[in-house]
Amino acid sequence: MKEHLYQFSKTALIVIDLQKWIGDQYAPYSAEQVVERASAMVQTFREAGAFVGLVRVSSKDFKDMPRPLLDQEPPAIKLVPGWDKIVPEIGVTANDHLIIKRQWGAFYGTDLDQQLRRRGITTIVLCGIASGIGVDTTAREAFAHGYQVIFAIDAMTGFSEAEHEHVSKVIFPRIGRIRTTEEILACAALQS
Repeated sequence: MKEHLYQFSKTALIVIDLQKWIGDQYAPYSAEQVVERASAMVQTFREAGAFVGLVRVSSKDFKDMPRPLLDQEPPAIKLVPGWDKIVPEIGVTANDHLIIKRQWGAFYGTDLDQQLRRRGITTIVLCGIASGIGVDTTAREAFAHGYQVIFAIDAMTGFSEAEHEHVSKVIFPRIGRIRTTEEILACAALQS
C-alpha cells in the first residue's frame, strides 16, 4: 500500500534557488537531475491546483545582502545575465508564488509564512539547491514555524556530497520526513 504523505489542499511545494546561476559543482546529484525531478513535482502540484512557491535569490546592487565576517569564503558563483530568473525547465506560471530572498532561508524577510497560513497550508515539500544551505535553512525555519516538512531528497543536492549527506542523515530526519521524488509523486497519484 502506498503511503499517504500529504493532501494537496494543505500542502505547498517550495522550490529553492533553481535559477539560471546554478552551475555544475554539485553532489551527489547534478543540477540537471535536480531540475528534472523538481520540474516533475512542480507540474504535478500545478495540475492539482496546489501551492507552488518558487524561491530565488535576487538583488539589484547586492547592498541588501548579508555581509558577515567569515572564516571561509563561500563558493564562487558565476553570475550570468538573467542569473536570478527561474530556470526555463520549471518556468513561472500566473498561479505560482514567487518568493525573493536575500539570505539563505525562504521565510525570514519574505511573505512566505503569511501566504501559507492564509491558505491553511500545514505541510511543505522542499527541493532545490543547495541542500545544506537554502534547503536546510528554509527547513529549519519551517520547523520553527510549526510546518510539517517533507524532503524530496533526490530533488536536491549540495555543494559537496559531504554537505548533502550531513543534512540528510543528521538534520532532516529530526525535523521532517525524507522521501524520494517517486514517493512524493506516488502520493499525488493516490489523490487523482
